[in-house]
Amino acid sequence: MRLVWQLLATAPIALIGGRAAMALQENIWLTLLIGLATAALIVPVYRWVVRRTERREVTELAWEGAPAKTGWGTLIGFAMFGFVIVNIAFLGYYTVDGIGDPMGMVGLFGFMAAAAVTEEIMYRGILFRIVEGWTGTWIALVLISLLFGASHLANPNASLWGAIAIAIEAGGMLGAAYIATRNLWLPIGLHFGWNFAASAVFSTEVSGNGTPKGLLDAATSGPSPITGGEFGPEGSLYTVVFGLLLTVIFLWVAKRRGNLVPRRRADRAEPAATLPA
Repeated sequence: MRLVWQLLATAPIALIGGRAAMALQENIWLTLLIGLATAALIVPVYRWVVRRTERREVTELAWEGAPAKTGWGTLIGFAMFGFVIVNIAFLGYYTVDGIGDPMGMVGLFGFMAAAAVTEEIMYRGILFRIVEGWTGTWIALVLISLLFGASHLANPNASLWGAIAIAIEAGGMLGAAYIATRNLWLPIGLHFGWNFAASAVFSTEVSGNGTPKGLLDAATSGPSPITGGEFGPEGSLYTVVFGLLLTVIFLWVAKRRGNLVPRRRADRAEPAATLPA
């Protein structure tokens, strides 16, 4: 029941905040405010509901070291997407015509902050963590990555390949980042850095969402396997390769730290659930 209680506490915040930011995206300051408020609200709610349902300290979202972990994650996510764009541009499929809408970065900052925090809390903090306790690391990583990819099928310019690519490159990478650190701040930073670079800086489509333009006045055109087509560069084979590379690195770190949970120990991986009083 802890999975149900935790989703009931956090999902409405993610849903309402995301819908509100999307509806008001023409107003960059309201989008920034709503996005930051959504991200700021869901963190204490998650900490509260986990303490109530699991009777433990919420170490995966501890405040100590949070700025550094989030910062490193943001840098890695930004750099990874930058490498993708450099490779696409090298082939002539990404071109920059000048400066686009620098103020658009403001609203996108809030929107992407909300998306990164809410999705990591729900997919890695709740779903992966609890399912891992039932099945072990490997099965949970596959299942939640597939679910994460499938959730992007509802986007306006979604495609089956785009959802598969997200499952592989993002679901795997973000899940592996959590496994390696047993902390949500690094994957939150990764998620934010990736999305912010894609939208606010390089002005590319993000997961087929019809994303507004950011800093650069840029255009992407060319073969879908390289550019990702209407889904955006997240559907590019370059992104899949770089995402897989980071996934392997994080899982290697996780193995060295003894953070992989085998199936035979899965029932002891998480504290026993306790219903709220």
